[in-house]
Amino acid sequence: MLFDTITAISTPLGEGAIGIVRMSGPDSFQILSEIFKPFKKSNDVLENRKMYYGHIFNNAKMIDEVMVVKLPSSGSYTMEDVVEINCHGGMMPLREILALILSKGARMADKGEFTKRAFLNGRIDLAQAESVMDLISAKTEIGFDVAMHQLKGHLSEKITQYRDNLIGLMAEIEVSIDYPEEDIEEITYSKIESTLANIKNHLNDILEKSKSGKIIREGLKTVIVGKPNVGKSSLMNALLKDSRAIVTEIPGTTRDVIEEYMNISGIPIKLMDTAGIRDTEDLVEKIGVQKSKFYFNEADLIIFVLDASVALTKEDHEIMSLVKNKHAIVIINKTDLESKIDMNAIHSVLMDKTIIKASIQNELGIEALENEIKNMVFGNEVEVNYTDIMSNARHIQLVKDAEKNISDALNAVHSGMPYDFIEVDVKNAILNLGHITGESVEEDLMNTIFSNFCLGK
Repeated sequence: MLFDTITAISTPLGEGAIGIVRMSGPDSFQILSEIFKPFKKSNDVLENRKMYYGHIFNNAKMIDEVMVVKLPSSGSYTMEDVVEINCHGGMMPLREILALILSKGARMADKGEFTKRAFLNGRIDLAQAESVMDLISAKTEIGFDVAMHQLKGHLSEKITQYRDNLIGLMAEIEVSIDYPEEDIEEITYSKIESTLANIKNHLNDILEKSKSGKIIREGLKTVIVGKPNVGKSSLMNALLKDSRAIVTEIPGTTRDVIEEYMNISGIPIKLMDTAGIRDTEDLVEKIGVQKSKFYFNEADLIIFVLDASVALTKEDHEIMSLVKNKHAIVIINKTDLESKIDMNAIHSVLMDKTIIKASIQNELGIEALENEIKNMVFGNEVEVNYTDIMSNARHIQLVKDAEKNISDALNAVHSGMPYDFIEVDVKNAILNLGHITGESVEEDLMNTIFSNFCLGK
């Protein structure tokens, strides 16, 4: 039941200095008065937005010494009366305080229910609510900044503006449809086209920038491939600045896929070192090669490593034929040794790929690789405007759907179709944009979104 009093532990379970139990709802202040005894005169009333030291009691039994704060509905996160109890961060104090609050009539909060109430009470819109989880799960400073800008409502302001423009256009179309005989200025096809084309351009701009936003939020799946003994594991260790992968002179040392997360200029990278791709009779190595090919197909970015000190082999040519159709960077390793590789053959197959000459053992080429990855994500922009980046996959799809609706409406305009046909597509675009901010969201979708939140948020 919405708008009853809910409670949850809002900090991770385990040992820590401080743990927080949160309440929200109409009975929060009353429950606090029944279980909390401040370290002050008993007849004093606890003031709002002030932290008080005291103890939590279950009848005569003292549970823990705590610090508590009361936040009235006018300025709380949920726009309801909220209480936060800061206790010791062990498992037992948190669980005992939670159980005590539940015994006083509160119920356990569902996942994301505090943020859901903030949305339903009008404190934030749906896009801002979803950015809360993005803040919590951000892997880099840039990811955090993007989520923070969305929490502040920068994305919502743009989407709302485009939606309002479409609503205004639809109102004019409906007047022309419903009151053709009235002395009202009829909207023209040229005005419809101009308005729709302008909004379509803005949505296309958002979608173009969302490519980097999705990577910032979810990470760039990057797979290092190449035949055995070209320096793949050495490259991974150099990027991680740690000896994560075993490096030997023996080809086929890496038998399985090694995964690690790293940060390049604020971009979260899921880096995978794979077994060298080659024909082999070794059963274990063969399984590793099969895994390499699987991850190769799933990757956002391929780092293809070649050995400059040996001539191109059949395996190199086979891998090149696979890489040419992928987003890839080519590393020519071991350039400190005598070169025997045919660069012309590489350029002829991988003519559109960035090729970096490196000596991983001597730490040459690593910085160039990191800069190229940054350029692939952000383009050549020196400074990234975080307010323009959309990172949520649900939002991106809805903008794509709205852009498609507007394209269909423009096609109807160009074909001279009746206003009724144009109106249908404009309405669908309004609906899709409204799903982003929550203006037209269904209950089932809303419940699905908040079920992905952590408990206590």
